[in-house]
Amino acid sequence: MTIWATPTLAGRHVSLSPLDAAHADGLRAAAADGALWTLRYTSVPGPAEGDAEAYIADALAQRDAGVALPFVVRDADGDIVGSTRFYDIDRSIPRVSIGYTWYAVRTQRTGLNTEAKLLLVDHAFASWNCEAVVFETSHENIRSQTAILRLGAKRDGVLRAHRRHRDGTLRDTHVFSILRHEWPALADVLRRKLESHPNV
Repeated sequence: MTIWATPTLAGRHVSLSPLDAAHADGLRAAAADGALWTLRYTSVPGPAEGDAEAYIADALAQRDAGVALPFVVRDADGDIVGSTRFYDIDRSIPRVSIGYTWYAVRTQRTGLNTEAKLLLVDHAFASWNCEAVVFETSHENIRSQTAILRLGAKRDGVLRAHRRHRDGTLRDTHVFSILRHEWPALADVLRRKLESHPNV
């Protein structure tokens, strides 16, 4: 029987471990690098007292309900730089989404995100035998769409008026996926890219 639990994953640029309440101060500091909470299409804790704690509590509630597995993300120096999670877990296929991802500005457009996604996607296919890994993002988040396409994911389509942003405006959701048979070749490309150009 496959056990779906939050793994600890580590590479040269990044490490991911289960999110817990002790990470509140680290997340607060990471979000402050770029004032990430001002981007309405992201789910990032704000600077107010209790925001990071509430963010973690919500993520852990999703974990306890069996619908998400949240991570704290650290850079090569061990500093907390953001968060990500598996969500929309469908064990019957199996299929999983990766999202709720945000990083301190200083780590964006570096090898950290590429390696984090490599570790997460590889775990989904190798350990959970997933048939597909899915990525979703707002129509306004062009940077995220570009990063997902760089991974080799294919655009499945757009869900119009699918959700609302934090400010209440409607969000069209761009959906991408990687299938099991596509992953070995994509993983090789990403590994070579990280070896040749560590800051991709």
